[in-house]
Order: sequence, then C-alpha cells, then structure tokens
Amino acid sequence: MTEKTIDLDTVREAYQALQQSFKSTLLATVSDGGQPEASYAAYVKVDGAYYIYISELSAHTQNLLANGKVCLLFIEDEDKAAHLFARQRVTYHGTANEIDRDTDAFDSIMNLFEDSFGVFMKQLQNMQDFHLFRIQLQRGSFVQGFAKAFTIEGNELEQIRHVNDVGHKERTPNTETAA
Repeated sequence: MTEKTIDLDTVREAYQALQQSFKSTLLATVSDGGQPEASYAAYVKVDGAYYIYISELSAHTQNLLANGKVCLLFIEDEDKAAHLFARQRVTYHGTANEIDRDTDAFDSIMNLFEDSFGVFMKQLQNMQDFHLFRIQLQRGSFVQGFAKAFTIEGNELEQIRHVNDVGHKERTPNTETAA
C-alpha cells in the first residue's frame, strides 16, 4: 500500500490561514495554585509574537502576571467544520511578558491595536488596570482533521512534522465474560 505524501507547505498555508481568520484568540492560563482559566483576548501579531491588552480585573491577567504561562487556541467554527469531532485548530504554547507602559514598544503596539480595532483603543489605553503582554511562542500543533495532526516547532516555528507514529486504534471488545 502506498502512503500519500503530505505537502507540508500546503499544511503551513492552511494553519496560517486559519489563525489569520480571527481577530481574537482563546486563552488558557494557570494560576500559581494550579487552577486553569479559559478566556479570550483580541490580539495583534508582530514578527511572530502575539500581543494582547487585557484588564487586571480578569483572572487570566493575574495568571500571566504571576507566571506567564499561556496557551493560544484558534479553532474552526462548529458550523463550518466538516465534522464536529475533527474541527481544524491551531494551538500554541508560549510565555507572556508584560510590556512597560512608558516605552516606545508600548506606544508602537498600541498604535497597531488602534489600527486594527479603532479609536476605542485610545480609551482602553488610558485605563491603568490594563496590561500589554507580548506572547512569545515556543511550540504548537495543528489538527486539520482525523489523522491529520502536525507539530509546529523550531526557533521560528518553521518546522512542521506529521504526527503519525501511533495513529488511532480501535478498542477491542473484552473477551472475558462476567461470572
């Protein structure tokens, strides 16, 4: 049996198109006490890093200030998916670091937020409970469908590898009978 060759450039284009179709990302963070928190945030992307501007009134902000651990999720809408159990999705693991307010970097990124989300960002920029974070990605994964899972690795996340070493296995029925 001949195995179909996977065009990794096409895979890269597919996961980049999926993530670029969103203006916000789902966030997973964890508290210092180990409690998970799911949320979302609008973002801008610059030179491979994601930037989010979020309020310290939210648990995810407190988590990022405490430990910087974050996971981003971009997932296909249910109504667009070929199958609910195989929605396309890109997941990234990274570290978030706060950008200080009184810096050129802060002003530059906030200008990009205003370009993307309008003058409303000027109001948010003046609110002192908001923090700007830079999320540096470390690794990721892309699920394109059943048996179409890929790891995303490398210094600039340029390496893609098909995850096919185990695959799905059917459960075998228990042959023992109850006495």
